[in-house]
Amino acid sequence: MNTNPIGIFDSGVGGTSIWKEIHALMPFENTIYLADSKNAPYGNKPKEKILELSIKNTELLIEKGCKLIVVACNTATTNAIKTLRNNYNIPFIGIEPAIKPAALKTQTKAIGILATKGTLSSDLFHQTTDLYSNGIHVIEQEGEGIVPLIESGKLYSPEMKALLQEYLNPMIKANIDYLVLGCTHYPYLLPQLLELLPKHIKIIDSGEAVAKQTLSILKQNDLVNTSNREPNIKFYSNANPEVMASLLGNRHEVLPLDF
Repeated sequence: MNTNPIGIFDSGVGGTSIWKEIHALMPFENTIYLADSKNAPYGNKPKEKILELSIKNTELLIEKGCKLIVVACNTATTNAIKTLRNNYNIPFIGIEPAIKPAALKTQTKAIGILATKGTLSSDLFHQTTDLYSNGIHVIEQEGEGIVPLIESGKLYSPEMKALLQEYLNPMIKANIDYLVLGCTHYPYLLPQLLELLPKHIKIIDSGEAVAKQTLSILKQNDLVNTSNREPNIKFYSNANPEVMASLLGNRHEVLPLDF
């Protein structure tokens, strides 16, 4: 099992931001990435549909021999990971908005969270927020429209800049000093966010923490790939594979797959 791949899935290309962190920390691990771009975004879908899609992705990765699965999607994690863990005998790593570090570090007692509707309305999100946000003003902003623009190759479009300005301005006025990115697509917005936000506002995403947790769980289960061979890395997309290839710097082939 040690040389079996780590499986990663997301509602499209966003989870490649997580894959990059995993690959940087564990360069010899074999990986398989599934981009369910055909069904992106998950954030505006009912919980039943999110669960159905998460099960479909999980079973495909298990068929391909994955030893561990990273649910590289905040919406899928908050709505489906409990069911996945209860029904499949394989370790799962989930993604949650990094509310805790932002809440613990804020000096202005105001933090912003940019996330999808599916994440912001989930029970898990509310539990985490309630646990750490006592005495802190939390500005929640649904990032409606961001994922479709990224999925269609319009990352640096005028439409994207207009959306980001609309979503960030209330947070800036509320004097936030931390912005939490609650969707794995959103790290690709970093260059634009740094331009639009005042310099004192720090941006937090979950990528590095997820990679460290993945390594920790691999060690606990004696699943670390100890070979020094060149890793076997596979990317699959069921829509617009060229968009994902461009986000990966065209260094990896993205294979079309109907799933």
